[in-house]
Amino acid sequence: MPRVSDEHLAARRRQILDAARRCFLRDGFHHTSMQDVIAEAGLSVGAVYRYFPSKNDLITEIARSAIGGADEVFAELSRHDPPLPLVEALDRALAFVDTQTGEDGVLPLAVQVWSEAQRDRTLAAFVDDTYTRLRDHWTDLATRAKQTGELPPTADPEAVGAALFALVPGYFMQRILTGRPDRASYLAGVRTLLGQPVAGAAH
Repeated sequence: MPRVSDEHLAARRRQILDAARRCFLRDGFHHTSMQDVIAEAGLSVGAVYRYFPSKNDLITEIARSAIGGADEVFAELSRHDPPLPLVEALDRALAFVDTQTGEDGVLPLAVQVWSEAQRDRTLAAFVDDTYTRLRDHWTDLATRAKQTGELPPTADPEAVGAALFALVPGYFMQRILTGRPDRASYLAGVRTLLGQPVAGAAH
């Protein structure tokens, strides 16, 4: 039946992507070959190439997976009703980041995607489009913060959005590379920079 066939195809595709993700996390993009992915997936050459004709196709799909979850989370934050205070929105975004920085998370792959995008024009275009969309969610947050009075009337939402968005990869890069800081410490630093009170701070 078509429905069963569709489910089977989707499961096979996921099997290949999971195998590729394990290979990429273990050995990196450049040290992983299609043969490595085929062996990891336990499938025939034809079965893998049917879904992904090249390693670049796999990398691009992995990139979508690595970034897609953040797109959904940021979009939801930007639409929240009532509008979230900016630091609270950042806190929720970083809570999502914390679920994706471990061994089974997708964000370590995002770092590899950035590097690969410097050499691959197709992937670079994808990264440009995707990160522009992610940044736009933070611009929307800043626009609403300006409307509610959290930001001054002279604030430039695009500039504020870009700065806020930069705090997200800044956090997870440090977490991936050094294991620090924890989210509470990072947010305390952000609050200090913004001149906001920090919980537990001496007065």
